[in-house]
Amino acid sequence: MDKKEFKVTPWEVSGNIDYDRLIKDFGVEKINDTILSRIKKHTKDLHFMLNRKVFFAHRDLNWLLDEYEKGNKFYLYTGRAPSGPVHLGHLLPWIFTKWLQDKFDVELWFQFPDEEKFLFKDNLSFDDTEKFLHDNMLDVIALGFDPKKTKFIVDTKNANLMYKEACKVAKKITFSQVKSAFGLKDDSNIGEIFYTSMQTVPAFLPSVLKNKKIPCLIPHAVDQDVHFRVTRHVLPKLGHYKPSSIQCIFLPPLSGVDGKMSASNESSAVYTTDSIEVAAKKIRKYAFSGGRATLEEHRKLGGNPDVDVSYQWLRMLFEPDDKKLQKIHDDYKSGKLLSGELKEILIEKVSVFLKDHQKKRELAKKNIDKFLL
Repeated sequence: MDKKEFKVTPWEVSGNIDYDRLIKDFGVEKINDTILSRIKKHTKDLHFMLNRKVFFAHRDLNWLLDEYEKGNKFYLYTGRAPSGPVHLGHLLPWIFTKWLQDKFDVELWFQFPDEEKFLFKDNLSFDDTEKFLHDNMLDVIALGFDPKKTKFIVDTKNANLMYKEACKVAKKITFSQVKSAFGLKDDSNIGEIFYTSMQTVPAFLPSVLKNKKIPCLIPHAVDQDVHFRVTRHVLPKLGHYKPSSIQCIFLPPLSGVDGKMSASNESSAVYTTDSIEVAAKKIRKYAFSGGRATLEEHRKLGGNPDVDVSYQWLRMLFEPDDKKLQKIHDDYKSGKLLSGELKEILIEKVSVFLKDHQKKRELAKKNIDKFLL
């Protein structure tokens, strides 16, 4: 598929995504060495997702760091619409958010907009979102967020806190702005039209509750950027700071097909609840290879790590050691490392992660109350 044909919205990602073009189209800034140096001044080291451009763009990070250096501590805001099981692609921005929480010693407000997919999907009931809500919370808690500094905000359960503020936001957004920003149509239901007002609220709610203007940083996958463009347009009209944001690319689906991993397509994703055996089988069967057609050809010409899903998963999520990753890259490109061997390296990493994560997930069942508002 031609790069010109790609599509990135909060509800659909398809095509061969040109992230440089997204920077231009969305109006975000590329993360450069100057920004990385400023971050490193406070964190002492950089997360590999920053060094490897997995997080590649931002809005107003310099301003946020200016405020932080003045003593005006920011808080973090990210989230998950509970509409299905969590897969490894969902974890990518959350793992980075956990690192930010630890390094900057800041609060996180984690939103579960349990009405979003109910409004936007015909086949999803509130009974479904309730089941997925509890299940998804376990995955977030299992990553190790500090319960003293992490608050879960659930749209339908915390509507008493959110609705009045959402109405203030909604009053400043016109129907034509929402239609233009989100591609909605005249026959879109009015819940879809109002929804972005609710997603805006965590970007300023702590400021309302503490009666003090507090900077906000939103780590998120780049497909959600349009919500926060609207948020940044509205909040100054209500006397609040514009939130800063930092955007990541998508963990590719196992199939290597354009777009992003889908929770509704089992052959494209490894779920956090998959057994080690199931995860290994999926990777062996479905993970797109950058290898050659024959063993002889591969040994002679080498593989292509840039398109190999196993290598990309290692680069983006599972191999934090730069030297080890470089050796895998070089061995694969030279033909010394075969596609099957590369898959087995990934399987080992994924197996260790899933075993640990699932153990923590079980323990999390006793701790949900510690995170609820």
